[in-house]
Amino acid sequence: MSNADQDSWSRVKERLRVEVGDDVYSSWFARMDLEAIEEGAVRLSVPTRFLKSWIQSHYAEKVLACWQAQDTQVGRIELIVRSAVLRQATPVKPKPELAQSAGHDSANRFNSNGNGHHRPVTVGDAGMHEALGGSPLDPRLTFDSFVVGRSNTLAHAAAKQVAIARRTDPVMFNPLYIHAGVGLGKTHLLQAITWAGNAAGERKVLYLTAEKFMYGFVSAIRTQTALAFKEALRGIGVLVIDDLQFLQGKSTQAEFCHTLNALIDAGRQVIIASDRPPSDLESLDDRVRSRLAGGLVVEMGTLGEELRLEILKARVLAARAHHPSFDVPLPVLSYIAKTVTHNGRDLEGALNRLLAHNKLTGHPVTLEMAEREVRDLIRPQEPKRVKIEDIQRIVARQYNVSRSDLLSSRRTANVVRPRQVAMYLAKTLTLRSLPEIGRRFGGRDHTTVLHAVRKIEGLVGADMALAEEIEILKRQLQE
Repeated sequence: MSNADQDSWSRVKERLRVEVGDDVYSSWFARMDLEAIEEGAVRLSVPTRFLKSWIQSHYAEKVLACWQAQDTQVGRIELIVRSAVLRQATPVKPKPELAQSAGHDSANRFNSNGNGHHRPVTVGDAGMHEALGGSPLDPRLTFDSFVVGRSNTLAHAAAKQVAIARRTDPVMFNPLYIHAGVGLGKTHLLQAITWAGNAAGERKVLYLTAEKFMYGFVSAIRTQTALAFKEALRGIGVLVIDDLQFLQGKSTQAEFCHTLNALIDAGRQVIIASDRPPSDLESLDDRVRSRLAGGLVVEMGTLGEELRLEILKARVLAARAHHPSFDVPLPVLSYIAKTVTHNGRDLEGALNRLLAHNKLTGHPVTLEMAEREVRDLIRPQEPKRVKIEDIQRIVARQYNVSRSDLLSSRRTANVVRPRQVAMYLAKTLTLRSLPEIGRRFGGRDHTTVLHAVRKIEGLVGADMALAEEIEILKRQLQE
């Protein structure tokens, strides 16, 4: 290779760095070398087949465009693994299908195993590359379509701040942890962050469900590419994980913990959503829970009637883009907002029924039709979910002690009885296990909790004053 070729390669690398940014360049292109330029073909090499597959899948056209900006005679790029036999190099052509996962790339049917031999791409390879390509995104779930109300204002503001942050900005909330019940907008916010972040082009944003993370990690272990999988994840600018409560398996959780720590320590943004706060993720390691709780934890509350009405209005406007004649009178929207209270998905389902009835029968939407079509979506009011933190706060207030007293090791009578009452209420009003309750009361053993529960159960039958006190506490907690 001539000095002119090397100079051209240096300029191409600089152009590539400007195009993709320092973080992406360091992750994927820092170890790429120029091997040869022959008859309009540039041969580049990388040290691992994982890097080869990733660049083929995600950056083939960009690499070719950078070369063509430097030398118009370049017509194609050949990408090889340095340990592979050079005569079996795989050509990379600027075809649209190269944007698909490497496991589906017919031009990449054989990979090197690092010893000069080649083997077929397995299902495990495809699984790992598929995970690194991210989980599917719904184009409707953007910030523009998200309806903001009292219950989600803070979560929306934090998500927007994270999404618009530039690569050089200091990371404000890390990790950003959003939790809420089913159908209250967690996934909408996470996908909105991903759309907005990738559109800005400042940082590579990868959106993964916990299930897809597990699938990719297990596939990487099966094909002995776990190290490459870890390196790839830790090269991401912003990692978004949805439905963390479904993360299972000790090895997967350990890898998630290592990835979380590596990204946060490197100043990379992590956003996580779950259906419960970090402290309630009992299946996760204490270190993971602690790290999650150390960021910004935001709860998205239930949808109030006013917000439900605004969501319905927004959905009707969106439906009119495809069905201009679709009209829902305000009294009908108000009726649905008042009676369909469970979550946003039920609201969407109610509107879909009205739209289907209107289009299939030609009948206008009326209040009578709405009452008939959505009656099975009107659910009885669920009892309030009691939290251990609420029990500790209300019991402490009732007995004039502090919450820290309840969690302390103090054994004085004025603290022991309230602590036992709080443990008893935690066992009877929540679904938490005895070990979890003990952990939430200053790291006590489950036998201590069992003793407290039995003690209060025995006293309630004989002490009417105590029984009445506990009933009052229960009513306060369930209001």
